[in-house]
Amino acid sequence: MRAKTVQDRQLLELIDPIAESLGLEVVRVRLMGGTLRQRLQIMAERPTDHDISVEECARLSRAVSEVFDAADPIAGEYLLEVSSPGIDRPLTRPIDFELFEGFEARLEADRMVEGRKRFKGVLAGLDKDDDGADMVAIDLDGEDDTALIPFDWVVDAKLVMNDDLIKRGAALRAARGEPEDDELPPLSEEERAAPEDTNKTLPEDKA
Repeated sequence: MRAKTVQDRQLLELIDPIAESLGLEVVRVRLMGGTLRQRLQIMAERPTDHDISVEECARLSRAVSEVFDAADPIAGEYLLEVSSPGIDRPLTRPIDFELFEGFEARLEADRMVEGRKRFKGVLAGLDKDDDGADMVAIDLDGEDDTALIPFDWVVDAKLVMNDDLIKRGAALRAARGEPEDDELPPLSEEERAAPEDTNKTLPEDKA
């Protein structure tokens, strides 16, 4: 699930060693958009604490740009976006289902499992089948059952934004020394009078 399409997988093969050289792991790679302008989204984090700083995103962006400028793996123009996975992050690796055990998530399988393809509930970690393959365990909403879904069958999985997840995000921000929203300094008169900036640019614009 770290890569969705054949091209995503090819790009991931290039990006993985770049990220590893910077002490990072790639959570997900997606090349999205049309023929005129595509967007390459890279989500990454440190394997030690599953976080990433703005500076590390910038370093990974520059390193990927250097390699891609030489290898030219994407035809046409594209925007390069390097970011953290976010609070309501996608779950793309077996370890993610262990790290976020106890949090609510939505999962989708590529085939029927116990009469359904979509699941919502509280993650209950990982199990193994008789062959040793990873099985995602999820306590289903409103049911007494715990569903076991082969990890290889999962095509999409994401944490559900709720109070528990928001508290976790606040704790991470506090650990980084970032202020809570109600601790942010007040806006100046000039800032209050300035129009909202709705033209957000991505880190890199590649041609």
